[in-house]
Amino acid sequence: MAALALAISATGAFAKSKVYMTRDITPEALVKVYKALGRPADGHRVAVKISTGESGNPNYLSPALIRNLVDTVHGTIVECNTAYNGKRNTFEAHWETVHEHGFDSIAPVDLMDEEGQMKIPVRDRRHIKYDIVGNHLPRYDYMVNLAHFKGHAMGGYGGVLKNASIGVASADGKTYIHSAGKTDKTEEIWQNIADQDLFLESMAAAAQGVDDYFGDNIVYINVMNNMSVDCDCAAHPSEVLLKDYGILASTDPVALDKACVDIIFNMTPSEGNDNAPLIERINSRHGTHTIDHAAAIGLGSLDYEIISLD
Repeated sequence: MAALALAISATGAFAKSKVYMTRDITPEALVKVYKALGRPADGHRVAVKISTGESGNPNYLSPALIRNLVDTVHGTIVECNTAYNGKRNTFEAHWETVHEHGFDSIAPVDLMDEEGQMKIPVRDRRHIKYDIVGNHLPRYDYMVNLAHFKGHAMGGYGGVLKNASIGVASADGKTYIHSAGKTDKTEEIWQNIADQDLFLESMAAAAQGVDDYFGDNIVYINVMNNMSVDCDCAAHPSEVLLKDYGILASTDPVALDKACVDIIFNMTPSEGNDNAPLIERINSRHGTHTIDHAAAIGLGSLDYEIISLD
């Protein structure tokens, strides 16, 4: 009841989730937004969940950009293998890509499913009954969910909800989410792709499972730069048609992804800044359904306020 009372404003309405924002995309700005969240990682074993990016794709968050933040939290960069063929679907190839992109030059890197996988609970069990993650996850008791906000071929967009769900899942776990619980056998993924909304709902459920796993020891950051309509998982992404926007962060992943999507949808296009392709990509995949379902199952709020740090 005390927590509920704190969430209610003087008008009797629930307080809006706080989303912190800076238009500055620098190593110093990343540290600034992390500190603004007021949820320090001091004394914890910290996983910094990023996408290592597919070989050939230049749009991933660069080691130079994220290094200060990783150093500040004394973090380990964590990832899991992909479920599709490429340069990250085997551990040998994934380590080559990690080295090619320079992540192992700035911090320890852990491919969390390299020694196996484990199941963690999910609350929303209408499609998936659990979340399958790398069995190194218990090495960490704090997570910085550091996502590159951009489009995505299947989800419409990629932000912190995708980074918590598909990103933290093992290769088999990714298959389980994409199939909405039909199979966890990676070799069967393409024969079992679920109805789109069921896939998006499964992503939301898995993201909530990861959020529950860390409790109050997780923070969420979206970097809005190099925003192609294609994900960092695409080896040959479409041209970037949007100007870099900024960095947004919150302890509420639903509010954070919604704020970023709203920025794209409400943007006035200008020369060199065309938001129409990304809007089309999100709409054609019903991408906002992930956000809406995540809110419906209690992962976060659609109601937010942006607090500028500039």
